[in-house]
Amino acid sequence: MFELLGNLNILLYLAAYLIGGIPFGYLLAKTFGGVNVKEEGSGNIGATNVLRVLKAKDPALAKKLGIATLLLDALKGVVVLLAAKLLGAEPATLWTVAVLAVWGHCFSPYLGFEGGKGVATGFGVLLFLHPWPTLIALAAWAVAAKTLKISSLSSLTALGALLIASYVLYPSGIPGIGTHAPVWVIAITVLYKHFPNLIRLLRKEEAPVA
Repeated sequence: MFELLGNLNILLYLAAYLIGGIPFGYLLAKTFGGVNVKEEGSGNIGATNVLRVLKAKDPALAKKLGIATLLLDALKGVVVLLAAKLLGAEPATLWTVAVLAVWGHCFSPYLGFEGGKGVATGFGVLLFLHPWPTLIALAAWAVAAKTLKISSLSSLTALGALLIASYVLYPSGIPGIGTHAPVWVIAITVLYKHFPNLIRLLRKEEAPVA
C-alpha cells in the first residue's frame, strides 16, 4: 500500500479523481442559494442546472453561481494536469489524469458515485492537452447554443466536432501517444451521462436554456 502511495503516477491519478469529484455546482448552490440542485431542475450538478434552478429565485445570483460553477469545473482537472506537467509526467500519464478528472466529476466519490455530465471538466482538460480540436469544438458549441438554445444538444454537437477535428488535424493519433483513445474515452463518458437528455430530446421534452 505504501509503495503504491509512493508512486508519483498513482498519486496524480488519485488527485485527479478526488479533485475532479468535487461537486462545485452542488456546493455553491447549497451554500449561497440554499438550494439542492440534485433535487431540482434536471438534478444535474453542472452550471446549466445551477443557472436554471436559481434563476427564478435570484437571477443575478444565478448568473454568478453558474459562471463560478463553469469555471471551477473546467479548472479542477487542469490544476492536476499543471502539477503533473511540472513534475515531468509523460504524455500518457497526463492523458490518464485527464480521463480520471472527468470520471471524478461524472462519478463523484462525494455524491455516491453520481455526478455531472463532464462537459466543463472535459473542456478544461482537453483545452490543456488538445487545444486546437477543442477550440473547434467550442466554436461548434457556440453556434449550436446560439441557434438551438438547448444545452445538451449543443454539448453533443461540440462532442462530434471534437472527434472529427481530432482525426482531421492528427490523422496518425494525438502527438505523444499516437492514438485518439483518451479522447474517445472522454467522449463516450460524456455521451453516456447525456442518455437521459437524449431520451428527452427524442420525446421533445428537453427544456431550452432561456
